[in-house]
Amino acid sequence: MAQIELKDVGLSYFTLKQETEALQEINLAIKHGEFISIVGPSGCGKSTLLSLISGMLKPTKGKIMIDSLEVQGTSPKVGYMLQHDHLFEWRDVLSNLMVGAEIRRMDRAKAKQKALELLERYGLGGFAHHSPTQLSGGMRQRVALIRTLVAEPDILLLDEPFSALDYQTRLTLSEEVFHIIKDQGKTAVLVTHDLSEAISMADRVMVMSKRPSTISTVHEIQFDEGTDLSPWKKREATRYKHYFNAIWKELEEHVVPSI
Repeated sequence: MAQIELKDVGLSYFTLKQETEALQEINLAIKHGEFISIVGPSGCGKSTLLSLISGMLKPTKGKIMIDSLEVQGTSPKVGYMLQHDHLFEWRDVLSNLMVGAEIRRMDRAKAKQKALELLERYGLGGFAHHSPTQLSGGMRQRVALIRTLVAEPDILLLDEPFSALDYQTRLTLSEEVFHIIKDQGKTAVLVTHDLSEAISMADRVMVMSKRPSTISTVHEIQFDEGTDLSPWKKREATRYKHYFNAIWKELEEHVVPSI
């Protein structure tokens, strides 16, 4: 059974003069523990789709279901990781990790224990009382992910979480985040402009069309070398180039020519 379902979802924006259709007839089912990547031309509504799943936006048409219940606003089942870490500079790392737990009024002692365990588990055990300004960009994003995990969501929505990083850090962190998400058994939806990232991290890649946008194609990512490959190993796999070229060609068809 699907954990996340979008059924004929559409979204329009209204002004006094006109209606602008942003998304139309989005149908999507995501299983428990599945990792989905979403790619598409700029402005097609990829991040908007995450906002709909999170409950921060309400669709104009259709339904969004999580665990067979219609989404009626934000839910503690869903965690959101953005492009920027949004760490509070006046709080140390441990205090930053407690933010989501505080908002959700979780047991403070239990949340603190979980935060410390996750810091230790993912290589940041010695940084609990450091300031965010003392951390590298990659470390800050790892802290942002751990902060999301402390709140114990079942689903992680990742909106271009590596885009602000340099290329080498981006490669390293995407590898780390992939393993953390798989280790935690979370369902993940990643929005990215980076095809290499999309293909190497996901079980399926969804390609969105230009506006009014829908899901034009879905690529099941499977490699002859095995099912437990790391993102780095997937980039070296035989079929990687096939997926990259096929998706690139589709995206080119959806780009609106400049005038």
